[in-house]
Amino acid sequence: MTIWVDADACPMVVREILFKAAERTGVSLTLIANQAVRVPPSRYISAVQVSSGFDVADNEIVRRAVAGDLVITSDIPLAAEVIEKGALALSPRGELLTSDNVRGRLMMRDFMDTMRSSGVHSGGGAAAYSATDKQAFANQLDRYLARQR
Repeated sequence: MTIWVDADACPMVVREILFKAAERTGVSLTLIANQAVRVPPSRYISAVQVSSGFDVADNEIVRRAVAGDLVITSDIPLAAEVIEKGALALSPRGELLTSDNVRGRLMMRDFMDTMRSSGVHSGGGAAAYSATDKQAFANQLDRYLARQR
């Protein structure tokens, strides 16, 4: 099993949690981004820099992910693609996305995008990342890793 990270938008606090988890459990962790990402020296942790461009990092994650892997992302379309391959997705806010719930999330995302582009809704975006989000992510990651042992 490998944990793949959509690292361009992943909060540093989430990366730190993942670094510690990889060392503690020996699980392979790979961060993929359009820019250079610093990772601690470890036999379990690596980073891959892809060329810049729309969805280049996402496409690389989809290409590499296999059934049983975990993808850390807040990108719902990316989550849907890796779930189709048998992987799971976990948002940095601790929401585990599976085949049971990702379609509904994708439909809501598309609906809200349509509303924003038509001028009907001009929401302010996601709330700031909080200590509650950090705890929810850490708890969900621990539950996932415990099931893999």
